[in-house]
Amino acid sequence: MDPVSILPEDPRSTDAVVLINELYLELFRRYGDPGNGPFQAEDVRGPRSCFLVARVQGRAIGCGALRQEDAETAEVKRMYVRPEARGQGLGRRMLEELEHRAAEMGFKRIRLETGVPQPEALHLYESATYRRIPGYGEYKDDPRTVSFEKIL
Repeated sequence: MDPVSILPEDPRSTDAVVLINELYLELFRRYGDPGNGPFQAEDVRGPRSCFLVARVQGRAIGCGALRQEDAETAEVKRMYVRPEARGQGLGRRMLEELEHRAAEMGFKRIRLETGVPQPEALHLYESATYRRIPGYGEYKDDPRTVSFEKIL
């Protein structure tokens, strides 16, 4: 794979919006519903948040975001890699960059939710030393949801 850049971007940019829409389509295919509602760009535009876009040769191929859950906890949101770029370690690189930024912002832990219909995501988070935790947030009672946490 060519060199990858993973940099902050406005979540309202054209490339960010396209990636988020692709993510929603994938969630719909896997879960039969559109996921957890419309993406709120404001959630990842504050001082202790970010939205990142991964690019190869200038082409957007993935994204991920952090938002503040509480004073010590950041939440990973909107992790997505286009199908043609999967299997090359980009998801892991995006996750590492989000962890690095969360630590720089002073967070002590990072959390995220994924689901049983996303076995690749489950493997990624478990192999990145995230531990399963009880469900939280709006999907805490959904049996398809799997929640993870990592101490930074």
